[in-house]
Amino acid sequence: MKKNALINADLSYLVATLGHTNEITICDAGLPVPASTQRIDLALIPGVPTFIATVTAILGEMQIEGIVLAEEFAAVSPELHSVLLDVIANEEQLTNKKIAITYISHEAFKQRTEQSKAVVRTGECTPYANVIFQSGVVF
Repeated sequence: MKKNALINADLSYLVATLGHTNEITICDAGLPVPASTQRIDLALIPGVPTFIATVTAILGEMQIEGIVLAEEFAAVSPELHSVLLDVIANEEQLTNKKIAITYISHEAFKQRTEQSKAVVRTGECTPYANVIFQSGVVF
């Protein structure tokens, strides 16, 4: 469910068509995208756009009620994992809504992406920089 204006037409359309509990994945440059899932490829060069910039842009449009992360993210890339959790905590404060955080194995995460309406690929080259957003409601 949309909240604000987003320049990228594919992303804006994706968010506008989400229903409650629908999922989208935002991923690093290396995550495999299932053939059956829509791919929105934003990657230009390594690092552009960043994972956090993409997460922030989508959060400007999308109400979320939960996120799913790979367990390996915190151990392998603790700095980026911490930044993501800070962004999520800020989103909770802005929306006054609790956001559930679920951790699963990376293998389970890759399988879970098949349920996403779309996978948004960034230029991020930090290992395990992937998140599944679960759509919430704005009311």
